[in-house]
Amino acid sequence: MSEIIKTSEKRIESLLQFSLGIINGEDGFELVQKHKQALENITPYDMVAMEDKQLQMGITPAKIKKHIEKIMNVIYSHLKKYEWKKPEQDHPLYYLMLENRELEKILNQIKLTLRKKDFTGMAKLIRKLPEFNNHYIRKENILFPYLEKTWENYRPLQVMWSLHDDIRKKWKQFLEHIESEGKFNQILHKDLGQLFFLMYGMIFKEELVMYPIAMETVAEDDWKEMQEQSFEIGFSYITSPEKNADLSKQKSEKKNSDDPIDASLNTKTGHLNKTQIEQIFDSLPLDLTFIDEHDEVKYFNRPDDRFFPRSPAIIGRKVQNCHPPESVHIVEKILHAFKSGEKNKAEFRIEMKGKFILIKYFAVRNVEGKYHGTLEVSQDITEIRKLEGERRLLDWD
Repeated sequence: MSEIIKTSEKRIESLLQFSLGIINGEDGFELVQKHKQALENITPYDMVAMEDKQLQMGITPAKIKKHIEKIMNVIYSHLKKYEWKKPEQDHPLYYLMLENRELEKILNQIKLTLRKKDFTGMAKLIRKLPEFNNHYIRKENILFPYLEKTWENYRPLQVMWSLHDDIRKKWKQFLEHIESEGKFNQILHKDLGQLFFLMYGMIFKEELVMYPIAMETVAEDDWKEMQEQSFEIGFSYITSPEKNADLSKQKSEKKNSDDPIDASLNTKTGHLNKTQIEQIFDSLPLDLTFIDEHDEVKYFNRPDDRFFPRSPAIIGRKVQNCHPPESVHIVEKILHAFKSGEKNKAEFRIEMKGKFILIKYFAVRNVEGKYHGTLEVSQDITEIRKLEGERRLLDWD
């Protein structure tokens, strides 16, 4: 397939004008007729390049999200014509697509319960939807970092992440509605329609735009690494595939050859070898993540029970890309305060999955006060909040 077919500046400009027209509320029929040639010949590459231009123009992800489904409805049939090599077994995209097929089955079953007015059956299926979250987490923490390194026009990935969060909010909202109402009503039908719209729309965006480009641009070795890292997060609705034993062995041998066991840390307060350092950090009941002075993720520990997903793919990733667009401005604000010396600490508290999590950010400085990075420390303080009285060393048994 020629590069001209894959993308063209003229076509991208026409698509951009079509999209801007939709955003500005212009007549849709007239826009389709005016940009018919570009729309009928659109490729996944065009779609990403067009959306990237919008973001660079200052159009917010929120505004893009508001109109993106109208645009997708127009170009859906044209994007389906794009031919690409589908992933085979043991490929990360193979399992992401397999999960999509299982999700479609559940969504179709929910539709059936609606027709039968079976509220109990519908509620049971709705409660299964959050199990799909691992699908989105693998994209955000494994696939996205590799695409950011590969694609020049990677900014639209942030819009997709924002749509993930919209879906998560709808899950939560719908579950609360089920528990409080316990019956079908007009609000429930409206919310369910929006949820279907979002989740089916995400499948289209993945399989008509994102995955075809990824298959044609990402190196084979990167796919192998992504599949290996996928096991750390887990899969949704499907039986976990078997790990590639040969690849795991190769990685272990490479790690041992690259990182000699006698690597050590010598300070005024003691001496630790590499193994001890890793074991100490991983034994702490804390999630630790460190970013350097260039805002790049340089380290995270691996406690037995993490609160927030992490994978090796994020090492070297800009911290701004590790957050959905709605919260990036807060991250920037904290980093600015740390770099300017205005503040040295930021603290937040959230409730998540029945746990009360304390999140602290610390500015890391040298003895002269120069900023060298930021340390994020997250701790489950659910049980700590319940403590009363004393429990001394001699009380231990």
